Amino acid sequence: MAKNEITCDEILKELKAKQYRPVYYLMGEEAYYIDLIADYIEDKVLTETEKEFNLTVIYGNETDIASVINAAKRYPMMSEHQVIIVKEAQNLSNIDELSYYLQRPQPSTILVFCHKHGALDRRKKIAGEIEKVGILFESKKLKEGQLPAFISAYMKRKGTDIEPKAAAMLADFVGADLSRLTGEMEKLVITLPHGKTRVTPEQVEQNIGISKDYNNFELRNALVEKDVLKANKIIRYFEDNPKTNPIQMTLAVLFGFFSNLMLAYYAPEKSEQGIAAFLGLKSPWQAREYQTAMRKYTGVKTMRIIGEIRQTDAKSKGVGNSSLSDGELLRELIFFILH
Repeated sequence: MAKNEITCDEILKELKAKQYRPVYYLMGEEAYYIDLIADYIEDKVLTETEKEFNLTVIYGNETDIASVINAAKRYPMMSEHQVIIVKEAQNLSNIDELSYYLQRPQPSTILVFCHKHGALDRRKKIAGEIEKVGILFESKKLKEGQLPAFISAYMKRKGTDIEPKAAAMLADFVGADLSRLTGEMEKLVITLPHGKTRVTPEQVEQNIGISKDYNNFELRNALVEKDVLKANKIIRYFEDNPKTNPIQMTLAVLFGFFSNLMLAYYAPEKSEQGIAAFLGLKSPWQAREYQTAMRKYTGVKTMRIIGEIRQTDAKSKGVGNSSLSDGELLRELIFFILH
């Protein structure tokens, strides 16, 4: 992240301190942070009475930039501010025309654009003009390795702790869809037994539907340790329960791990801290698996494993495969990895 890029937490801190900007342009591939900021502005800036006359929510495919600017120039009624939220702003044409409004934005208007599944070109003049008077925020997808730290931080804000294995199980099962991930975490918080403040793997197993013993996290551990018996038990369980353990999810986890392992060989410093920093991991303990795996797998073998995972992915989608089931494909892949 560039030094001048503002974070979601910094924006929310400003908002909670009632420090408002005239324009917020929220964009990017990760919808979660865009919704988090926009929802806070929609829910908290105005009182319920003020919202009746001073909150406007419109959609980019139902309006144009001229209408947005005209609305933004209005004065609030019986309130210090009016809030205008433009959802699906990626569908607005001629966004460059916002430049005229940005030269003299209405101080009492808080204008919010929600641009999902893409971003403004930061090299364009309009991007710089937004940053001069307001907020230009890009919401980026988290990497797989960042998910356990995100889960732990989210739980702490809820006054709850979560065991590392439980966090890893969630990360592997749900992936980087933060909206779904936070929904699953809310479920765990609600279902915590009275007086308990720590989420365990057992609770994840009971409430999310992930086996604490047979999941992608445990499969990865078995492969790291080259535990042939454990790995085969897990893939047999996967084969018997294909709906909760689809091959595509398993392949994504394995590809992510072995791709990172390949990168770890190039880390200048092979300590936990050095590998964690090189791979962008939030916590040094996450690097321990890579240290262990580097002792078990050579760089050449790791490269071949990555190629085999790619081939298995193609075969699972019917490319060059007319007879093997997903379970058989996974068994062949795990055999190749372990031998």
